[in-house]
Amino acid sequence: MPPRRFRPRAKPPLSTDIAHRMNNAIEVPITGEMIRLGQLLKLAGVVEDGAQARTLIADGEVRVDGEVDRRRGCQVRPGSLVDFRQTQILVTSA
Repeated sequence: MPPRRFRPRAKPPLSTDIAHRMNNAIEVPITGEMIRLGQLLKLAGVVEDGAQARTLIADGEVRVDGEVDRRRGCQVRPGSLVDFRQTQILVTSA
């Protein structure tokens, strides 16, 4: 009997359903069209204050949709995925 061949499957793109079910994922609903990155980190409860958010963002510890963004005022919109250490924050519309 010939050996079975293993065919790796391509991973599907990350959808909001998958992101919601991931460990350490936080879903944060917002009422407006966007929220500033520093405000989002405070709203999600992953930082204590704006000064801590500013430092972490400036140090490149926060990614927005997979890209490091060092601007505290970066506009984050519903559907965006923010990575901070071991936590993912999914922004949704309220």
